[in-house]
Amino acid sequence: MIRERRFAAGAALVLALTLTTACTPSPAPTPTPTGFASEEKAFAAAEATYRAYVDATNGIRLSDPETFEPVYAELTGDALSAAKKSFTQMHADGWTVAGESRIALVKPQRGTATDTVELLICVDVSDIRLTDEAGVSQVGDRPKEQSLMAVVLNEDNSWLISSFAGREGEPLCTQ
Repeated sequence: MIRERRFAAGAALVLALTLTTACTPSPAPTPTPTGFASEEKAFAAAEATYRAYVDATNGIRLSDPETFEPVYAELTGDALSAAKKSFTQMHADGWTVAGESRIALVKPQRGTATDTVELLICVDVSDIRLTDEAGVSQVGDRPKEQSLMAVVLNEDNSWLISSFAGREGEPLCTQ
């Protein structure tokens, strides 16, 4: 069954700089900002990345691997590896996809940093049809909306989704 939850841990890069001199003490260095100046701006950038990802997935034709590239451009890490594996297999198996996903809710997780944003998502997948080569549905019994959490990282001033996970709890998605 294609409906497979992929749980992957997001990666964080921590850089520590220590400056010392042998002769005279130096004033404390001014921290160099990473990410955005505010959580609101970081969230806006992360949300834009997720929306671009959904638009890209809505443009996929499983018969044409070139249509996968815009999706891959929005991903990194485990999310990228999982997408490449899934799309390659579906293409090889002759599956087709029809319909579009629609974003019902995107909300930042509280306490999100300015270079890593956790998004709480509800995505309406009721219009998506995924069939195998024989025309048999591969979506199984699923809710109208899926509850997800996406981790979006700022890597070299480029926001990329590093992982997706199913989630429970608030905010609730309509079923």
